[in-house]
Amino acid sequence: MKIVLLQGSPNLKGSTNILAEEFTKGAQSAGHSVIRFDITTMNIKSCTGCVACGYEGPCVQKDDNQKIRETILGADMIVFATPLYYYGMSAQLKTVIDRFCAYNSSITRKHMKSALLTVAWNSDSWTFDALEAHYQTLVRYLNLEECGKILGKGCGSPAMTRHSEYVKMAYALGKNLS
Repeated sequence: MKIVLLQGSPNLKGSTNILAEEFTKGAQSAGHSVIRFDITTMNIKSCTGCVACGYEGPCVQKDDNQKIRETILGADMIVFATPLYYYGMSAQLKTVIDRFCAYNSSITRKHMKSALLTVAWNSDSWTFDALEAHYQTLVRYLNLEECGKILGKGCGSPAMTRHSEYVKMAYALGKNLS
């Protein structure tokens, strides 16, 4: 299976990265290929809402998002990796998702698989409620097959994350994909 991992944390050595790396190791050990985009290192502009794409055509903005689009449309699965920022995904990941506007129908027709990898300092039972609701809406809207979520509560630092159960869970999620 071809997997696209959209890593939306600006901290490339942080907790989100740890889960993304473990997921990738697990997926690769099972024979899957993973193409990872560290979004914060890319030149990706916000959607302008111009609708020049006609909701299914080329975007008038010429930036790195074209690489993401081509890779997603050639893949079988999208993995969303983000730290929890004010109870939602990072702005960087949201910017990429907003640009799906130009190829929503193509994603929907593919019936791709998806997963969510996320971390937060908080450990409250409601910590991920808003992010989970947004993710589930994306799954429904884009006709994705949800394959798993790693909701890393209490992962406020890389050291905390490395010593958590979520590292093994991310590896297992990748390894057990079918």
